[in-house]
Amino acid sequence: MSSLVITMAIIGGITLLVLLAYLNQLAENNKRKKSRLKADLAERYRRIADLNEQFAGQFMTPELKLLLCRLQLQFAERILEVDKQDSAYATMAEELRKLLAQGKDIPVRNAPFNVTDDAKATLVRAQLEALHGQVGKLAQSGILPVDEAKGWAKEIRHMLAQLYIELYGNQARQALQQQQTGHARLALERAVQFLQKQPDTARYQATLAQFEKQLARVNAMLVGHQAPSEEASSELTEGLKSIEEDGDWKKKALYD
Repeated sequence: MSSLVITMAIIGGITLLVLLAYLNQLAENNKRKKSRLKADLAERYRRIADLNEQFAGQFMTPELKLLLCRLQLQFAERILEVDKQDSAYATMAEELRKLLAQGKDIPVRNAPFNVTDDAKATLVRAQLEALHGQVGKLAQSGILPVDEAKGWAKEIRHMLAQLYIELYGNQARQALQQQQTGHARLALERAVQFLQKQPDTARYQATLAQFEKQLARVNAMLVGHQAPSEEASSELTEGLKSIEEDGDWKKKALYD
């Protein structure tokens, strides 16, 4: 065998080894890329799922439940595009399709969160902020239409206002039941100040008027140095309860 043939054979072998190493590196890089993509999608799926399962029940509506299920399904389907053999996400995707098929009859089983102090309000606020953040990110990535995202951003702001209406109403009612008229006045003053600062004042005009009425009665009691009588206290607490119930805001249709 001539030296030329031997040289060509050696060069060919080296070239083949380099090519195989290159192809192996491409395969490994592709595998790592798919692994990172799947991990990212799984994390985004988890965040939406956590909101769907843990969101305060008084703010969860069929419309919001449908949105979160829809987003979960989108991420589950994208994970399956990366890894078609993932049976866990295949099962979850099928369950989500069944839920979405129910439309507005979708079951809403989220437990209400009793907001009676600032710490508990902070926990619910964190959920609302997380939802707002997810909506913004999904709109930026094109997963959620911009107009729909804007509508949800508006609704989330309304939920935030309702959160503090519930908090201040609960605090005032508890204070009155415990004959702590000064504490009741403080809670009512906070409620009035909060609602007066809302951009959409017309939407909360009726609630603001009721808080102002309750505040005026409590102020009258304090000026007269009188503890509220049992009848007056009951009337005031019922009035505060009606603030939360008026308009049936917990179950009403969105975007009214």
